[in-house]
Amino acid sequence: MQTSLRGIANRAASHKKHRFGSLYGLLNEENLAWCFEFLRKDAAPGVDRVDYVGYQRDLDSNIHDLVERLKGNRYRAKLVRRRYIPKLNGKMRPLGIPATEDKLVQVAVAKILGAIYEQDFLDWSYGYRPQRSPQDAATELTHSLHHGRYCWVVEADIKGFFDNIDHDWMIRMLEERIDDKPFLRLIRKWLQAGILETDGQVVHPVTGTPQGGIVSPVLANIYLHYVLDLWFERRVNPRCRGAAMIIRYADDFVCAFQYKSDAEAFYGSLCDRLGKFGLTVAEEKTRILSFSRFDPDGSGRFDFLGFEFFCDRTRRGFLGVKRRTSRKKLRASLATFTAWIRITRHRPLRVILQTLKVKYRGYWNYYGVIGNSASLTQFFYRSKRILFKWLNRRSQRRSYTWTGFQAMLDQVGISAPRISSLVRSRVL
Repeated sequence: MQTSLRGIANRAASHKKHRFGSLYGLLNEENLAWCFEFLRKDAAPGVDRVDYVGYQRDLDSNIHDLVERLKGNRYRAKLVRRRYIPKLNGKMRPLGIPATEDKLVQVAVAKILGAIYEQDFLDWSYGYRPQRSPQDAATELTHSLHHGRYCWVVEADIKGFFDNIDHDWMIRMLEERIDDKPFLRLIRKWLQAGILETDGQVVHPVTGTPQGGIVSPVLANIYLHYVLDLWFERRVNPRCRGAAMIIRYADDFVCAFQYKSDAEAFYGSLCDRLGKFGLTVAEEKTRILSFSRFDPDGSGRFDFLGFEFFCDRTRRGFLGVKRRTSRKKLRASLATFTAWIRITRHRPLRVILQTLKVKYRGYWNYYGVIGNSASLTQFFYRSKRILFKWLNRRSQRRSYTWTGFQAMLDQVGISAPRISSLVRSRVL
């Protein structure tokens, strides 16, 4: 499989108009056995209640039976189990959990699609791609706004993107690079797979791809590659009088322009462009704002990927673009922290503190950028107060004083806020 993927990638890079055939034949026993190792061992099972361990018990037989059904066109996508998780605004985000067997085939298909389209995706696309992270996108945006000639920003959000992907447009886009009807028919099966809701009702979607499906991220990137990225590169940018740029992470994107007229023209045409492909703009989250490091007093602020971007002076007095943890994300992180310690406070203290170290390390690695020390310190102090409160509720007697609590954290090596070298800003 790895050799085949390298060949596909090389062909896709050297022949931009080539349409790939015979991809369906790569879904054989050897390749699926290799792809099985990429499944999450702790992932929730689908409607058939078969998890990773259960499928692995008779792996060779299961894969053999799966391949026979694929070859004989007898493979049917199982229902997708629906689950909901809370969002920051109080609403619920729908997730789809495919069956383990469907996940396995989706891994193989996602790797094939990735080998092809990684050669086509543009540099400003960051979401769900290898060697690219949200920190990379935020850092690149900071760098571009600081060094570029940009004075206006369009902050945009696509309303219910994953639920509104048009299936016919999706297949038409895939046909630009794929000439394999069984392979495309397989993808359409997943797009149209029934969804088992929490109340037992089965819904058959006419649009969208379930969040949580392994193949959904690469399909979403392909969709927005044609809808947004190529349109911005070939139509929007050449028509601008001044500099223009876009940074996109999945369905979240920010555009910057040198002139207000260019920003207004883009803003005015964005709704029509997205509407052509069944998408709409969330008007309450989409706006044009002044943003220039040369005029920090007249510049607005905007959020992107958990950071709040703003213009201000550095400690040395230079004008620059800064970022800090967005207020909304800070509140959400503290609420999540509170929910975690409430549930786990009765577990052994050693286990709680080891998990705490991991949580802090992950938080510092993501938000530990230059200029964000105040937000990091605020999160550290407030989360410790929350921890102190709930550890003292482990019994009817008060367990710790604040001094003793601090000494315990120091003894186990709880790390204080730090600037992570992995996400150090290229700007300041």
